[in-house]
Amino acid sequence: MTRDRLKELRAEIDAVDDQILSLLNRRAAAAIEVGKIKEEENLRFYVPEREVEILRRLTGKNPGPFPNEGLKSIYREIISASLALEKPLSVAFLGPRATFTHLACLKHFGESAQYVAQINLSDVFDAVERGVADFGVVPIENSSEGIVSNTLDMFVDHSLLICGEILVEVAHDLLSVTGDIDHVRKVYSHPHAIAQCRGWLERNMRSVPVFDVESTARAAELAADDPAAAAIAGEAAAKIYGLKTIRKRVQDNTNNFTRFIILGKQAAGRTGNDKTSVLFSARDEVGALYLMLEPFSRHSVNLTKIESRPVKKKAWEYLFFLDMTGHIGDEPVAKALEELKARAQFIKILGSYPRAL
Repeated sequence: MTRDRLKELRAEIDAVDDQILSLLNRRAAAAIEVGKIKEEENLRFYVPEREVEILRRLTGKNPGPFPNEGLKSIYREIISASLALEKPLSVAFLGPRATFTHLACLKHFGESAQYVAQINLSDVFDAVERGVADFGVVPIENSSEGIVSNTLDMFVDHSLLICGEILVEVAHDLLSVTGDIDHVRKVYSHPHAIAQCRGWLERNMRSVPVFDVESTARAAELAADDPAAAAIAGEAAAKIYGLKTIRKRVQDNTNNFTRFIILGKQAAGRTGNDKTSVLFSARDEVGALYLMLEPFSRHSVNLTKIESRPVKKKAWEYLFFLDMTGHIGDEPVAKALEELKARAQFIKILGSYPRAL
């Protein structure tokens, strides 16, 4: 009886899969037609607010038991493949492959996008500005290490907008060819990853030397060529470089996330759950910073981050980076920013974009 029921259930799953396949191709046909209309009307091919709308609508009406996180992952790939039928997206990122920036790209744009690895942050910004890539992905802050100041510096000299954000959990694994900790005579990783795993290394591998390299992916590459070496890197690196896991999640802080931003040339529309980012500098006067921030309080705009950064071209002057809740199309945000413009020495609105799901 049990085997008969198992056979029935498998037949039911096969029938459902056939329906899903038919519906996916029906969806793909509609996406191709959408792409033709966009091309004729010279409309944007990738509309981040539309993607967010789809994911929020589906997760909001999902009755279960299928989990929402799994649903979002599946639909990101469906959206990615559908966009590729309209026009393959090209995405520049701070490389190489198998880094957390690469993982952020895959999480947001899916497997069907075309990824172009860049050596440094400046190259990512340049690739998007010159049209070599449609979008760029770079880190902006880590929950343990703080702001990525070099990313903020790039916005001073580039005209790109932030049109989205991606949150990625930073989970570091200890990887090697053999998967045996007793074989490890040296460890490679990026300085940030080493800092995030310092406590674990001191408790478990105190006598093993640890070497800085330019990325966790480079660490995995070195470990793949040396059976006596291990790398601290992400799970994706193990898959790409054929390594085995010695220990999973060796980071000291189990609640460690990196926030990445998506760079583009066109502003994102309102979704109702947005953020706006701004760079500004204050005049040299008493109470200057208070004068800059007061409009946000008066218009009830919630500031979620404020960060100062030295101006490289002039000693003892600072740029301030603000994140706030809301879209520039929202009246309170628009009014507060208009008042900030009147008071600031310099201001640059970096963009309004959907909050990460």
